[in-house]
Amino acid sequence: MMKSPEDVLKQAAELRWQLPQNLHDRIAESIHGEAARIAGRSVTRSAGNRRLAWQQRLDRILTNPWTAFPIMVAVLGVILWLTIVGANVPSSMLATLLVDQGHALLTEWFVAAGAPAWVKGLLVDGMYLATAWVIAVMLPPMAIFFPCFTLLEDFGFLPRVAFNLDRIFQKAGAHGKQALTMAMGLGCNAAGVVATRIIDSPRERLIAIITNNFSLCNGRWPTQILMASVFIGSLAPKGWGGSIAALSVLVVALLGFGFALLTSWLLARTVLRGEATSFSLELPPYRPPNFWKTLYTSLIDRTLIVLWRAVVFALPAGAVIWLCANIPVGDASFAAWFVQLTDPLAWTMGLTGVILLAYIVAIPANEIVVPTILMFTVLVTGAAGGAGAGVMFEPDTETVRTILTAGGWTTLTAVCLMLFSLCHNPCSTTLYTIYRETRSMKWTAVSAFLPLVMGFVLCAIVAAVWRALN
Repeated sequence: MMKSPEDVLKQAAELRWQLPQNLHDRIAESIHGEAARIAGRSVTRSAGNRRLAWQQRLDRILTNPWTAFPIMVAVLGVILWLTIVGANVPSSMLATLLVDQGHALLTEWFVAAGAPAWVKGLLVDGMYLATAWVIAVMLPPMAIFFPCFTLLEDFGFLPRVAFNLDRIFQKAGAHGKQALTMAMGLGCNAAGVVATRIIDSPRERLIAIITNNFSLCNGRWPTQILMASVFIGSLAPKGWGGSIAALSVLVVALLGFGFALLTSWLLARTVLRGEATSFSLELPPYRPPNFWKTLYTSLIDRTLIVLWRAVVFALPAGAVIWLCANIPVGDASFAAWFVQLTDPLAWTMGLTGVILLAYIVAIPANEIVVPTILMFTVLVTGAAGGAGAGVMFEPDTETVRTILTAGGWTTLTAVCLMLFSLCHNPCSTTLYTIYRETRSMKWTAVSAFLPLVMGFVLCAIVAAVWRALN
């Protein structure tokens, strides 16, 4: 008896529901696994390509969950340690050249030319000094961090990182390729957002876009490194300061990874429900990096481009900082008025009004957070180290510690600032990139306010627990 089309469709639907939902993934994994076993037997019988055998042994270590994750954390920790320890001397040299000598020379020129005080203040004390400070603080760490990162990328280590993290992201309801976009976000969150184009699923791509801000971008590394060096590293025994500072920054970076997973899991089970899709990642062979080519590429394509972006934003931001420090509101400057108004609220979160104002001024770029904090702290406290309202000074560790301590800072303030630097709104460039990629004001607003709210709540909890224990 011939079945009707309706009966055939009904039977097909029943058979479909009897099949596992992840059947396609199981078949793909089985095919790839069998191909790997066949290739392994063939290579073994073909007598011995030493290089390929070495790569296979290394892959057994770098893709084994028991060994891969400790190695990943250790490699990141070593890079951070090299960045923190290695950047101190060149940063101090650049500060002496650009901040001390350069500022003095420009001041002499403007005074000799008979320029009005406000012109000299706006251009030299504001725009030039903010830019010089950004260069002195950012260039040495980037010149170390980016080449190390590029060497790992060329060697083939980063694709193994994505391979290891794939299953974790899938369990969180996200896409495995999100690990690659987060790695891109370590350099610049805007680049990480653009990199989400490699994710085909619109839902999973949106999750990756919203959570990319939890990758510590290059503009936030100086804040993390300075706070860790000045406050946390100083608590360690002599000779261990750099290691402890690097360890604390590593903890914050790993915490950002955890927040990205948690936020992805929450989004995937609330407003962005759906089934995680799989992807096939071909692991490239290990290659010995071309050191000089890598150094050139990382310095030109990454370091100098990011530094140029910071300079472009630092110039107008320096003018804004100087104006905030010199425009009066009643008997005080606008900066002093704002700080006094917001200090009680900031105190509940372990922060200060200066930090809140600095993050408002620094919306164009995270790179200028630290110089803004120091400028406003000098202004509000009248502490030694500045040369006037909104004027920068040489950023050596002892001077920074003296200035911030005079502003009422403690280890709690530094810890909360490191956490808030991890969880706050993206910079204006990243927000614009998010809007351009999503074409949605709603998701752009979510990307801006979700980490900001998380940062406020996290800092408030940490401050409350800290004060309860002390």
